[in-house]
Amino acid sequence: MFISPSGGPFLVWTLAVQLVLCGVYATDNTDNCKLVYTSETERNFLKQLEPLTKKNFTVVDNKGNESYTYIFQVCGDAGGVSGAGVIQVDNKGKDKKPTVIGMYTATMVIGGSDWVMLIYKNGETYDGHCSQEARTAMIMISCNRKADTGTLVVVQENREKKQECFYLFELDSSAICPVIESKLSTGSILLIIGLCLLSVYLIGGFLYQRLIVGSKGMEQFPNYLFWLEVGNLSADGCDFVCRSQNREESPAYRRAATEPIDEQPEERDDHLLPM
Repeated sequence: MFISPSGGPFLVWTLAVQLVLCGVYATDNTDNCKLVYTSETERNFLKQLEPLTKKNFTVVDNKGNESYTYIFQVCGDAGGVSGAGVIQVDNKGKDKKPTVIGMYTATMVIGGSDWVMLIYKNGETYDGHCSQEARTAMIMISCNRKADTGTLVVVQENREKKQECFYLFELDSSAICPVIESKLSTGSILLIIGLCLLSVYLIGGFLYQRLIVGSKGMEQFPNYLFWLEVGNLSADGCDFVCRSQNREESPAYRRAATEPIDEQPEERDDHLLPM
């Protein structure tokens, strides 16, 4: 692509804007959550939830004459309500005004090897339950390798106590599943690599010999003469190393000489006869 010298300043500004945008998109969205008790462990659990950010998870809960819609977002404004991590909407209410169940500006996180519990506190106060304390939302996010983002489920609304009431939700996701470590040993990996290289050598050599050289029959095998010689030398070496008996043949079974045997002069014993 050709860029004229006069476009230099414009190009510099364009690159600068792109770098700024890249920096914005590279920001960890879970940093929006403000931890009540800041710790490195809780921050690491939050980072596991990064693939779930910027998504509204919605569920409708019908119980008797009541019907509520709950909207949840990881470290973001649920339903567009500023600061709200979980909101509740009364489907039978007149004004449809959302009730903030929990704020992501007051977040607590606990977790394990394959689960994370996200707790949003400082929601709106109860009207006549739980000593009119602030609402709390608890979202149990569990590992499920078959679920990319999963579906939000309402487990219960515990508001019969005087204190420490909460809304409990469940969400399955593959985002927090632990990485499956390879169980292959070093020897197995080397063996697989060797087999792959051997396959490439055989297939590539066969195609070259057949299509480029025009070989037929066994000559299509790559480096056929070389491997034939190697086979013969290997057989000779095996014969030399593995045979432990004396190679000399037994005199009883010695092969007859092929060269003619010189005739011995005939001995005359006529002089021994009596005259």
